[in-house]
Amino acid sequence: MITLTRWIDRKFEFNFPVGLYPCILERLRGTPVRLEQMVGAIPKEVATNSVRDGWSIQEHVGHLIQVEGLHDGRIDDFVEGVETLRAADMSNRRTYDADYNALELAEVLAKFREVRAGFVERLESVDDEVVARVVQHPRLDVPMRLCDMAYFAAEHDDQHVATIRDLMQQLG
Repeated sequence: MITLTRWIDRKFEFNFPVGLYPCILERLRGTPVRLEQMVGAIPKEVATNSVRDGWSIQEHVGHLIQVEGLHDGRIDDFVEGVETLRAADMSNRRTYDADYNALELAEVLAKFREVRAGFVERLESVDDEVVARVVQHPRLDVPMRLCDMAYFAAEHDDQHVATIRDLMQQLG
């Protein structure tokens, strides 16, 4: 099986038309459903187990909850027209501190569904000018439109969904 490229090693080219924004919103809207179908019925001992000192399945879902705060703040950055988007905390301290393994998986999945709905609602509420506005991404060091940021978020989702799938196969 091909090894998944690490998130921080990925490069992005944002050269698609703004007209794909509705499709990107559908991807974002669908992530909670995909996760619920994928992991909703697995036993707690599988959901909270980790491999090679990595995050558990539950912690990956929890990380997606934590990242929604960054996404939400970046919408504010686009609306305000800042030069550079706020930076992500690459240490992921909030994910570690949240202790998602102490919760029930259903609770973590429900929380992700809730925060994702709010994120998509905000993305739907901005006007076309903001969707196409260009701001610099701090880590990638590339210009990014709000529609690109939404695509970036969907790719981040898929990175974690693919990692969860791999964990499920490893944990049996």
